[in-house]
Amino acid sequence: MEKITIRDDFIKLGQALKLAGLVESGVMAKEVILDGLVKVNGNVEIQRGKKLYPGDVFSFDGEDVEVTKL
Repeated sequence: MEKITIRDDFIKLGQALKLAGLVESGVMAKEVILDGLVKVNGNVEIQRGKKLYPGDVFSFDGEDVEVTKL
């Protein structure tokens, strides 16, 4: 499982997808989220602005990524 590290208390889902390198742009992040292709903690998530906190795991295109804090 990959990990991304954040400095703040949370990161928004669209930003997390970009930081993990799973999408190339915010537009692409919006599309895959609205298409129901992204899961957060095992549940389909359709809110691009969903806040992810350390310990949360999001999944897209067969990749699982855990959010960790610096």
